Amino acid sequence: MKHKSIRTLSRMAALIMAMTLLASSAMAESLDTAPATEPYIELSTQYPALTVKAGDSLTFDLDLDNYSGVSQNITLSVAEIPEGWEGTFSAGSNQVSVVHVKNQEVNSDVSFAVDVPLETADGEYTIRLAAQGEDCSDEMTIVLTVSAEEIGESSFTAEYPSQEGDATTDFTFSATLINNTLSSQNYSFTSNAPSGWQVSFQPSGETTSVAALDVEARTTQAMDISVTPPENVEAGTYEIPVTATSVNESMPITLSVTITGSYGLTLSTPSGRLSLDAYANQESAVQLSLTNTGNSDLTNVNLTSSAPTGWTVRFANETIDIIEAGATVETTMYITPGEDAMSGDYATTVTARNSDANDSVDFRITVKTETIWGLTGIGVIVLLAVVIIIVMRKYGRR
Repeated sequence: MKHKSIRTLSRMAALIMAMTLLASSAMAESLDTAPATEPYIELSTQYPALTVKAGDSLTFDLDLDNYSGVSQNITLSVAEIPEGWEGTFSAGSNQVSVVHVKNQEVNSDVSFAVDVPLETADGEYTIRLAAQGEDCSDEMTIVLTVSAEEIGESSFTAEYPSQEGDATTDFTFSATLINNTLSSQNYSFTSNAPSGWQVSFQPSGETTSVAALDVEARTTQAMDISVTPPENVEAGTYEIPVTATSVNESMPITLSVTITGSYGLTLSTPSGRLSLDAYANQESAVQLSLTNTGNSDLTNVNLTSSAPTGWTVRFANETIDIIEAGATVETTMYITPGEDAMSGDYATTVTARNSDANDSVDFRITVKTETIWGLTGIGVIVLLAVVIIIVMRKYGRR
């Protein structure tokens, strides 16, 4: 029985080996008879179909694959293009017509540029590009749909292009920049404001001024335009032209600023002195001068004060009806320190104000208190002098 089992196992092993040899032979035969891969070259671009508008300048990045089995020169050409259109192949800054591509490599340095004429009507247009090698070739098709309505125009607009304020106002205009092209654009910002005016551009929500800004294709950028008039600008309406400019577009806006006038008010005294001496519970008069430093009249200028508790301040004219541009008006302030005011320095704030301008000054009031002891001392000295004189006259003769 033992020998019989061994013979059985030997036969099985031989059978397995035979089957393995047959399978290997079949696989080898299959590989020998499989068809070889045909050599080829391929010309392609990532986006072969686009919607554009008349007047666009387009650039397509090309990939040129060489799997022909040998390195070779490949000739590029435009096999079909709409009448009146122009297209060129380039690598870097040079136009090219022949590209050398090594075997089993891809050349991605070449691009194809085409201009869509401005007069092109809406519709679908086809461009065919060809690549011709030594033994093989390829073609690719670009389909462009021209649609002015769908693409629209890029724009630069201001929400409220006309504003009004006085000469000290810092004006801010909210603007919207829309890039409706098919590629990212760099827009530069310029202004042609009158002499002395300052204009700056900031992306909305930011404080940094910019001279140029990149805006992605088919996106919107909100902008703030800050306009500051020069000092002492005269009343009137001023136009401030501003422009957003890209390589292909120039979009102007005319902003308008109406200056209602400049307002300024200075409060002081004719001598410029802002201090005085006073006595407790005694009224002292102070001359005030109010000067209109703007170029517009000031009306209904009110005078108010902030004095220590228990003090009284009044004005000969609490309200001045009008101070003409450049003029100075004088009035009188009366200050009465409190009855219990001690000797020392005190501050009193005086304010002149109307709806357009205001100014405040601090007066230093030095209180000098008159005491009865001083008067009594003087009386005692005088009395002693009189007594001495009488005594000397009476006893000086003896």
